[in-house]
Amino acid sequence: MEASNFLFGELENNILMLVALRTVVMFFIILIFLRILGKRGVKQLSVFELVVILGLGSAAGDPMLYMEIGIVNALIAFSVIVICYKIFTLLIFKYPLLENFFEGRPVYIIKKGTFAINDFKKETLSKDEFFMELRLRGVFHLGQVEYAILETSGEVSVYFFDKAELQYGLPILPHYIEKIVTHFEIGTRYSCLFCGETIAFQKQTSPTCPRCQKSQWIAASNRSHQA
Repeated sequence: MEASNFLFGELENNILMLVALRTVVMFFIILIFLRILGKRGVKQLSVFELVVILGLGSAAGDPMLYMEIGIVNALIAFSVIVICYKIFTLLIFKYPLLENFFEGRPVYIIKKGTFAINDFKKETLSKDEFFMELRLRGVFHLGQVEYAILETSGEVSVYFFDKAELQYGLPILPHYIEKIVTHFEIGTRYSCLFCGETIAFQKQTSPTCPRCQKSQWIAASNRSHQA
């Protein structure tokens, strides 16, 4: 196989120029149609909006590369996709159950400094990913967090306790999570690594967590400032 065929295929130079020109045209068409979709359709993609973007990308790609497909074909596909999107947004505004089915509902992941275990199990978000989201918002331990909500967009909203209400909680920095406690001091607070339940031990043997029945603990923290 010759290097020129490997890099450029069998297209002639004038065809390559046409591909470049069509790509520029489709680039501006995509910008226009994304503007029509509105800010929410671009910044915070729901499942349906992601389908729309993928559809637009697929419709835009063919005219860029295949000479037998005209730009008008892509414009028709774009128009149908945008019309479907507009109709769908009207329907979900009118019928909330439809929105819940396609886009889901906000889910409480943290309530009062501990995991809402049943709700968290239903989500595909891993604990490591969730802790990363909290750390990006300056969270050192779960005792700082009154509520953390997984939004339908996939983003995490965090609501902090007031300083006067700050609790002991599960530290979420990586080097703290690795420090599994095997020797316990009476009266010292420890947090369950699985659910975040925080208790003061009354004996030196490792107890089972009353919330999740797990038995891995790390030292709790009540640091008042964000990390």
